[in-house]
Amino acid sequence: MPRRLHARGAAGARAPPPADPAEAAARPHPAASGDPAASAKALLRWDEVPDDFVECFILSGYRRLPCTAQECLASVLKPTNETLNFWTHFIPLLLFGSKFGRLFFLGGGGGDLPFHHPGLLPLWCYASGVLLTFAMSCTAHVFSCLSLRLRAAFFYLDYASISYYGFGSTVAYYYYLLPGLSLLDARVMTPYVQQRLGWHVDCTRLIALYRALVLPVAFVLAVACTVACCKSRTDWCTYPFALRTFVFVMPLSMACPIMLESWLFDLRGENPTLFVHFYRRYFWLVVAAFFNVSKIPERFQPGLFDIIGHSHQLFHIFTFLSIYDQVHYVEEGLRQFLKAPPAAPTFSGTVGYMLLLVVCLGLVIRKFLNHSEFRSKK
Repeated sequence: MPRRLHARGAAGARAPPPADPAEAAARPHPAASGDPAASAKALLRWDEVPDDFVECFILSGYRRLPCTAQECLASVLKPTNETLNFWTHFIPLLLFGSKFGRLFFLGGGGGDLPFHHPGLLPLWCYASGVLLTFAMSCTAHVFSCLSLRLRAAFFYLDYASISYYGFGSTVAYYYYLLPGLSLLDARVMTPYVQQRLGWHVDCTRLIALYRALVLPVAFVLAVACTVACCKSRTDWCTYPFALRTFVFVMPLSMACPIMLESWLFDLRGENPTLFVHFYRRYFWLVVAAFFNVSKIPERFQPGLFDIIGHSHQLFHIFTFLSIYDQVHYVEEGLRQFLKAPPAAPTFSGTVGYMLLLVVCLGLVIRKFLNHSEFRSKK
């Protein structure tokens, strides 16, 4: 997922000093100098591109600005500092596209159910989130050098797609995973609380309240996370990568019941698939967050990892691994759900929510793109 790497962007890291904005604006662009050799120059250094393009500890491998769409597409086959950012998400996009195709159209997860069966609606929400996230990341990494304004637009769309994916994950959890937890079964929790804590309370209303709030709270978090990440591209934000990492961890809190289930009950014995893949997914997420914030290894050897091996490529790889594990336990949850569905998912409670979220995220992106800061950066 693309990111604005600025001298202030890596938690106080010492990056090459960015070019003075006035000087950068006054300096003739290689493509506009009239020199065919300069125009044909494939890659630029950090001091030859606008400040907004400078990546912390990445000294070379930059594409020129502006590029044409054809040049952007051609660059995925050339060694730039964005090439592997594209491929580390494009290959997973193909893998997950194939996986979901089998689940929906070849009966891989839904047995003999048609792809439009109500029981598969949460899976459609989840699958659309996964595929949109990878597709938007690929698009942003390829076309981010079309212009400064389009670069900002692609960043915002990328943030929105991650929020969309996070909410789609919550929809899948809500229908496929949460109903199978003892933690959310009043018949189990009421005597459990009485025996362990000595509290004579009926957990029925508390659990019903939680179930009623899960999706609305996740919806609000998705919109709020997008707003916060878009704001992180403004000058007031000193540590944008730390902020974005924290912000996108927030929706993961919707999976807390699964974690509590493993602490209070024998989740490993009752659902080993969920237990193993759930915790392995969060291990991959911790590793991905570490690379995204720390800017290791390029922090220690600026310039050495410009093309291959820098932190954002590693961030992509571990993000893919985390979603790979998530798909496993969501698929297993679907199988268990279809054996004895507690309630059929409704269109309004699944796809309707997702469509409303798209509208809200679109309004957020429109607001930020209409901001005067970006009108001046054409």
